[in-house]
Amino acid sequence: MTSPHNDDFGKPVGHPVENWTGCALPPRNDMVGQHVIVSPLDVDRDAQQLFDANSAATDGSRFTYLSTHAFDDFAAYRAWLEGMAANSDPMLHTIIDKATNKAVGVAAFMRIDKANGVVEIGNINYAPALSKTIGGTEAMFLMMNRAFDELGYRRYEWKCDDQNAPSRAAAARYGFTYEGIFRNHMVYKGRNRNTAWFSITVEEWPAVRAGFEAWLSPDNFDANGNQRQRLEDLRG
Repeated sequence: MTSPHNDDFGKPVGHPVENWTGCALPPRNDMVGQHVIVSPLDVDRDAQQLFDANSAATDGSRFTYLSTHAFDDFAAYRAWLEGMAANSDPMLHTIIDKATNKAVGVAAFMRIDKANGVVEIGNINYAPALSKTIGGTEAMFLMMNRAFDELGYRRYEWKCDDQNAPSRAAAARYGFTYEGIFRNHMVYKGRNRNTAWFSITVEEWPAVRAGFEAWLSPDNFDANGNQRQRLEDLRG
């Protein structure tokens, strides 16, 4: 039996990516915004402040969907941070509130695929002092900006437990596109996790960036710090 003739057989398919050479690892230097500094984790500088900031949430709920349980013991928390600091992937960063000069959260570049220009944002843990603040949103923008504009990544991923409604809502607010569920993706803390996948691509980034820039403008906030327009409404 012969195959039908096809002049295109064996030819490349898909959209060409001209002169692609891959991306570098994120550098270990600070990303500085108006409200926060996103800085590579420094255990000696950050451990106690992060532990104290997390301790303000007494019910441990902020660790529900993380790989670890809430830490009641500082020594154990510091040891965990030291293990994280030894890695280049995930590359954990501390979020520092410029007004107080205190560490109030963490987030990591992870699953870094330099060859294909793909990176994930994960291990996000905001203490109460950072949650629902301008700085919390700005931190996410700074990390996206590094990935796309500084380093030339093509795809920026967000993944979470599909039961994690706040995380899914945050992904949508930040401009990520929902891509579906990976069923039975992993087991953690003795339970199944179906994982919701989201992404921003390099083609989508200009509109996402413009929305962040407009939202973060001082003109978008009144004297009490209340937003005039929502981030979702500023992406055009």
